[in-house]
Amino acid sequence: MTTDFTYYTPTRVVFGKDTEKQVGTLVKEQGCKKVLLHYGSESAKRTGLLDRIKASLDAENISYVELGGVVPNPRLSKVHEGIMLGKREGVDFLLAVGGGSVIDSAKAIGYGLYHGGEVWDFYDQKRQVEGCIPVGTVLTIAAAGSEMSNSSVITNEDGNLKRGLNHDSSRCKFAIMNPELTYTLPQYQTMCGAVDIMMHTMERYFIIDDTMDLTDEIAEGLLRTVIKSALVLKDTYDDYDARANIMWASSLSHNGLTGAGNSAPGDWAPHQLEHEMGGMFDVAHGAGLAAIWDSWARYVYKQKPERFAAFGSAVFGIERTEDAEADALKAIEQVKAFFKSISMPTNFRELGIAPTEEQIDEMTLKATFFGKRTLGNFLVLGAKEIKDIYMDANQG
Repeated sequence: MTTDFTYYTPTRVVFGKDTEKQVGTLVKEQGCKKVLLHYGSESAKRTGLLDRIKASLDAENISYVELGGVVPNPRLSKVHEGIMLGKREGVDFLLAVGGGSVIDSAKAIGYGLYHGGEVWDFYDQKRQVEGCIPVGTVLTIAAAGSEMSNSSVITNEDGNLKRGLNHDSSRCKFAIMNPELTYTLPQYQTMCGAVDIMMHTMERYFIIDDTMDLTDEIAEGLLRTVIKSALVLKDTYDDYDARANIMWASSLSHNGLTGAGNSAPGDWAPHQLEHEMGGMFDVAHGAGLAAIWDSWARYVYKQKPERFAAFGSAVFGIERTEDAEADALKAIEQVKAFFKSISMPTNFRELGIAPTEEQIDEMTLKATFFGKRTLGNFLVLGAKEIKDIYMDANQG
């Protein structure tokens, strides 16, 4: 049964080759006068991308200041630095040049500039967001979907806490997407991105409740396309069509489309489990998701094996039988095999971490927000179930 829903996607997408040259016009249309150019590594400078962006801003007489140095699992300390710089310089627009980490950091800076006070209070659920100064992005990594979502995830170094925050005021005003900007990505980052895109869709797909038939079809088609494109990019880094498909899938997987009409917003337990892994061990998000998914899936699938069986049939072409549980296990194994085929980890050992039982207990406690919440929809996970899944992933 289809559930009533509101689908809100206000972000203007400008997709194609050389589209970064339009950034000045797009910022000017927002009525903004001073931009904080926020980016990560030196590659944005080395490739000439920042120079092209600055030239476009200069052409529209828009001033700017710069703040680089954003790292994967973006840090609260960098957000604080951006807030201080933004206040001092009178910034009224944030331009994120990069992937999800940079966009998430820019959104957090936007919350801080809008409200004042300690921005972490919003991520720690001590204050409620009321607004965000405008954010736009020039996307260089297809993965997180932050360019069209309302989400932001930040890591607080004090306690290694990784927390997410969703609010529509942070949705990007525009997202410039030139697939050619992803050509310079290392293979590992490309494949981490493919996993993250898939997981954003699978989190919405694997719910215990009813789903909408058309939404299922969209989700399944997106997953097939990402799998196909990732396999192409294993051997050909500059295949424009494969890059374009993955970049567009990044946005569609996390802008609400692949969950519209479903009776629950998603499961999200694998993401929450990975947040604690990322907070403690600073692992790449997509790789962490791949490392935990198999243990989660095998722990929960008996709640509704028909759902996993349908997934396996639609996405991987697995022939259905009368044994739904056997079909479900084949589907789970197929996902694992695909992750391995693109050199992604499927357990903690392959991820390169070996948490002690004490560390697993700490991750479990933090995942429950110190006993204040459970995780998941497909199977509701309390502290015992969370620890069981972590322990299983740690035995691979």
